[in-house]
Amino acid sequence: MERTSQWIFSLDIPSDVTVHAAGVPFSLHKAVLESREAEKTVLVLPDVPGGSDGFELAAKFCYGIHFDVTPENAATLRCVAEYLEMTEKYAASNLVQRSETYINEVALKTLPAAIAVLRNCESFLSKAEEVELVSRCIDAIAFLACKESQGQVTAAPASRSLLNDDLVVEQWSEDLTSLRIDLFQRVLVAMMSRGFKEAALGSILTLYAHKSLCCLDTYGTGAWKIEAQLAQEKRVVVETLAGLLPRESRAVSASLISVLLRASILVETSEACRVNLERGMGSSLGCAVLDDILIPTYSSSTDDTLFDVDTLHRIVSYHLEFELLGSCGDRESVGKLLESCIAEIASDPNLSVAKFVTLAEVIPDHYKVTEDGVYRAVDIYLKAHPNLSDLERKKVCTVMNCQRLSKEACAHAVQNERLPVYTAVQVLFYEQQGLQAVISEKLMPVEKLCSCSSDNLPAALEMASLQRENEALKLKNLKLKKKLEDMEKREIVRFSGSGSDSSSARDSTAQSSDKPGSLRRKSFINSMSKSLGWFYSFAPIGPAQGRAGTTPANPEACTKPRGHRRHSVS
Repeated sequence: MERTSQWIFSLDIPSDVTVHAAGVPFSLHKAVLESREAEKTVLVLPDVPGGSDGFELAAKFCYGIHFDVTPENAATLRCVAEYLEMTEKYAASNLVQRSETYINEVALKTLPAAIAVLRNCESFLSKAEEVELVSRCIDAIAFLACKESQGQVTAAPASRSLLNDDLVVEQWSEDLTSLRIDLFQRVLVAMMSRGFKEAALGSILTLYAHKSLCCLDTYGTGAWKIEAQLAQEKRVVVETLAGLLPRESRAVSASLISVLLRASILVETSEACRVNLERGMGSSLGCAVLDDILIPTYSSSTDDTLFDVDTLHRIVSYHLEFELLGSCGDRESVGKLLESCIAEIASDPNLSVAKFVTLAEVIPDHYKVTEDGVYRAVDIYLKAHPNLSDLERKKVCTVMNCQRLSKEACAHAVQNERLPVYTAVQVLFYEQQGLQAVISEKLMPVEKLCSCSSDNLPAALEMASLQRENEALKLKNLKLKKKLEDMEKREIVRFSGSGSDSSSARDSTAQSSDKPGSLRRKSFINSMSKSLGWFYSFAPIGPAQGRAGTTPANPEACTKPRGHRRHSVS
């Protein structure tokens, strides 16, 4: 057997074999009979389905040689029988009828066998289409897939990665990934037309994408190293898979869209394909992780940034469009994701101030609980770009709102030498304002006054004024009591020091031993009468002791006040 532009088969035809070749058409049978005298018969058969293997199977059937019919060679037998016109017209139970019987009754009854028959048709697709074998295989696969998956994917959680969803991924799903992209597309379209669940469809797309695009370095650089033929093949795969993505929200994982988007940029697909993937990434931003949105820059230039900032900006813009339509994820989680992404990109030395500011300002304020994430990105950017001018550093710091920084961030920012002085002073000013507000809130119960109605407002104001006056009077009373106690202590010390030189003091001391409270009352009254002129009612009755030219008639009356004249200061 030799290989030229056509298939040339050389067969040794035995001289005693004539009837067994009755299954082939008359033209081929006549050629064999006419060349019986020759040692070898050379037949030129162009475009035989299955090539030499297909013709060998047909020859074995003609000469009664036993072989097994399997799903892997059933399509070859059917198409080569059609090519050689091995129909019932030339012999009963010919190869066309026998191969058809096996395909209809065996191969198309199970999913793996039907997929194997369809995969066998790829090398002679036109002949398989002619006998309608491809369409029958696709219909059988779609029917059996919908039948097997019915009721198994209704409760698939949207937050889980569909690649790891054990409710969906079956062995036949992996078999589908071995099909050529055009047949794979036709199978999935037929499955969706029969009502196949889109949640399960996402897992099949994920398997196919990871298997067919694994040869592309979507996480590195070097797009110029891809061969043109490989780029063209993968371009068709990416554009087809992008068109098959279901419209249902979160039917596919964000990691799948990220893989397709990276490959789309790498192999340079059409603009419509890229926009479709970017919009899909924007709608799935709520369940994405940091690696999903960090798209590398596939360029050979050393001046380009490490990550594709423009693509990220468009993804966020599409996400905001979906938010206006009411279909967005958790805002807080998306805000934290974008802050982490900006902080990761900020360390790139090729990232300009304008791109950093544009990227940081794309995050809406209602996506951020505090400005700590933006401050972290600003600090990383200033650290990675130490040669910025004062004007550029000030422009970088304008992306954060200093009023929304936490206490920890404020404490760090005030001592951060990389920040411009204007920003540090602004942070300190807002921190002082917040402290004053807290103090004012604790000292003045403004909330009670604000909660009063307009009719009770004068009464509430009067009550507040009386409360303030009462507090002031209490404070003055405490000061007065403290002053009186100090004066009493000084009087006791003075009186005890002068008692040894006066006989009257000794008599008073003797009386004090008998009556402990008398000395305290006298010292208290004397000190108060000397200090305050308005305590005349507490003065001793009769002439003062020790005054010149006077002698007390009753000494006890001069040293001891009468009990019924006792007064209280309070």
